[in-house]
Amino acid sequence: MARLDRRHTRLLAADAAGIADAAAILRDGGLVAFPTETVYGLGAHALDAQAVRAIFAAKQRPADDPLIVHVANSNELAQLGLHDPITQLLGGRFWPGPLTLVVRKRATVPPEVTAGLETVGVRVPAHPVAQALLRAAQVPIAAPSANLFGRPSPTRAQHVLDDLQGRIDAVLDGGQTSVGVESTIVDVSCTPPRLLRPGGLAAEAIEAVLGVALVSRTPAGEGPQTSPGQLPVHYSPRTPLTLIAGPPGPARDRLVREVEASLAAGRRVGVLAVEEDLHLVPSAARLEVVGAWADAATVATRLFEAMRALDAANLDVLLARDVADPRAGLGRALADRLRRAARTVIEIEQIEQENFARG
Repeated sequence: MARLDRRHTRLLAADAAGIADAAAILRDGGLVAFPTETVYGLGAHALDAQAVRAIFAAKQRPADDPLIVHVANSNELAQLGLHDPITQLLGGRFWPGPLTLVVRKRATVPPEVTAGLETVGVRVPAHPVAQALLRAAQVPIAAPSANLFGRPSPTRAQHVLDDLQGRIDAVLDGGQTSVGVESTIVDVSCTPPRLLRPGGLAAEAIEAVLGVALVSRTPAGEGPQTSPGQLPVHYSPRTPLTLIAGPPGPARDRLVREVEASLAAGRRVGVLAVEEDLHLVPSAARLEVVGAWADAATVATRLFEAMRALDAANLDVLLARDVADPRAGLGRALADRLRRAARTVIEIEQIEQENFARG
């Protein structure tokens, strides 16, 4: 792992002066965290191998986990990778936006960016601050999430500082991000395209444009990962999180029982809750409400912030159930993040479902 140099971290306003300062830092090989519509990214000049290595050192990120490269528009993809008809189709429909396309890379992209793979993930962010920074820097920006590796992703500048103060050069403060979970990643270097990570763009919308179903990813194995977000444990609070997975009714009942048992055992309990569960969860538990089950978009904006708030509350255990329908749309991404964040996943057994149905 690359050596970490201690740095004075500046908090920059997302105005013309702050963006100009941030762009200069990037061109000089420094590290700048900046807002995208998904989460805050930790940026470095993507074609500067030394700057890219500094990302891995700052985040304590393993070198076999590749980075996503951000560009201002789809025309800039040509300097990084193959711009084939499928890339043009999806980029033309969904860029700027929360979609990363994995394409065959060009030799200009350092192996540090791609974990030595022959593919690279590229995205055109929609956030106006990210767009302004890319235009001002005039370089492609490699940027994973701006947090310590494995921690919940940052959706505010303060979350970045909580993890990376003294480890990076600057943070551009653009307020809260609007999507709240990372981009959807699709590998278009193969046929048919593969969904590598569900995210802020529903897979169903991509499939509608392609006219074919996306192939599901295979579980992460040894060696370089095909894209970020593949490891089975990720996005995790330090406080152990237990997830109750299953249909809403039985999962809610099991969640309440688990909270009651933990409180009875003298544990300090935090609950990541949807609005529908508020009247059932014992008042002695610390609650962070993420929104309504049917409103996955609002839940996504709150998920990581709520995780971080509970993690900072000096608790012994965190509990949650699925916070949206895990079978489709943004709910699929939320389920993915919760499962990777959880230390333990309790799958509701058929007998519990039957007991709930009988009342």
